[in-house]
Amino acid sequence: MPVLAANVVSTTQPLAAQAGLRMLLAGGNAVDAALAAAITLTVVEPVMNGLGGDAFALIWDQGKLHGLNASGRAPQAWTPEHFAGLEAMPQMGWDTVTVPGQIAGWAELSQRFGKLPFATLFEPAIAYAAEGFAVTPIIARQWASQAPLLKDQPGFASTFFPDNSTPKAGQVWRCAAQARTLERIASSLGRDFYEGELADKIAAFAASTGGALTAADLASHRCEWVEPLSMPYRGEYTLHEIPPNGQGIAALMALGMLDSFEPPRPDQPLDLFHLPIEAVKLAFADLHEYVGEPANMGKLTEQLLDRSYLNERAKLIDPAIARTPSAGMPSQGGTVYLTAADSSGMMVSFIQSNYQGFGSGVVVPETGIAMHNRGRGFSLKPGHRNQVGPGKRPMHTIIPAFITRQGQPFASFGVMGGNMQAQGHVQMMQQLIDLGRNPQAAVDALRFRVEAGPRVMLEAHAPADLAAALQAYGHKVELQSPNSLDFGAAQLILRQDNGIYIGASDPRRDGQAVGF
Repeated sequence: MPVLAANVVSTTQPLAAQAGLRMLLAGGNAVDAALAAAITLTVVEPVMNGLGGDAFALIWDQGKLHGLNASGRAPQAWTPEHFAGLEAMPQMGWDTVTVPGQIAGWAELSQRFGKLPFATLFEPAIAYAAEGFAVTPIIARQWASQAPLLKDQPGFASTFFPDNSTPKAGQVWRCAAQARTLERIASSLGRDFYEGELADKIAAFAASTGGALTAADLASHRCEWVEPLSMPYRGEYTLHEIPPNGQGIAALMALGMLDSFEPPRPDQPLDLFHLPIEAVKLAFADLHEYVGEPANMGKLTEQLLDRSYLNERAKLIDPAIARTPSAGMPSQGGTVYLTAADSSGMMVSFIQSNYQGFGSGVVVPETGIAMHNRGRGFSLKPGHRNQVGPGKRPMHTIIPAFITRQGQPFASFGVMGGNMQAQGHVQMMQQLIDLGRNPQAAVDALRFRVEAGPRVMLEAHAPADLAAALQAYGHKVELQSPNSLDFGAAQLILRQDNGIYIGASDPRRDGQAVGF
């Protein structure tokens, strides 16, 4: 059941949710709670995020929505020639590691919006790293599946795969090195990661094991405050997303197309699948063709969101036939998500990630820092807006979301999990707004996932007649296993008119919503 309270935290791991709640009980606000939860998640859910990742956030405060892009840039050595002879970006190793922006993002958020001392936010995470925590069954399963694939990457085995073994469900895991690293980050307001002892260790390890990342690359990192993008839906609601280099624009494009059609009917399950699947396919075709480093996009962002363009794209959707999408021609000119809200009205939508599980597999010795593989998001296609290049940011999958209703805060949410995120946002909008479901029912609802092909993945419990109907329309339907993690994990907080929040957490993971 959903949690109803004046202060709420919802995350993918109970210990992290409770860490956030501790900050609220100590007099902190929603940003303090979100940061404490995010910091704790790097310890208690290492299979989905870590200290070497990126982050994005949307913060509602004092009647305004603020956006933070805390993603990092490519090393200066990453010219196209650096990857000569490859058809695609590597999947793991140093040549997938861009500058991690997440820790700088923590400091930015704390400095601008937080109430508690920065070091206080680290106390739960440091305690879990030093004293240990019991690994959950889901995390144990993910750990066991990832570790053998990453064991030969520099530094991984000694930290996360000692003696060729991973922790079992219920086993206590400790990482003293991570505790020491968190203490250095806390005491330096995050700067040690970019210009201190930690930065020196990262750069030295890269130099000795084939990495291109340098001390200068780390020292040059800066976060960026951005103006969120938005798309009206069904008249009084608006979905807000972080602008490129994130994929949030795809959710806005798909939603703009769906707004051309009648709302789905509760007694017609197919309404919640065929049309949004087709809209997502078209949005993704444009996303992968046009989206990359914001500086290279010019006016293309607003052109992709132009309602006349989206109306034309919507005309390509046949209500009864699946089609193969292609990019349009606009007018020329392993992730964790969490959300927190407090009684003052502040709401935070926050996401951080190492991209794929532990990330690149590279772990800096004696630090517990697992480096992400976000560089995989670059293209090697010459002339592409997302082509790899020195100092560029790759197209990102991690995206927080926020909904307003008639200009007032309505819901803070996210659906973590690769390209599931943009399409998950679309599905959550339909559940919340078109069907009027409560947050937990919206989170629990059956989901689809569109993949290349295009393939349409359905959860194992999808009704047989639904799968058959989609196949009759021409969709390549694939039912997934009951324990599949391919459909993301949603966390959601909805604000009622009386100021009380309704919090929900996804049963597909270990998540928990807590409040008081």
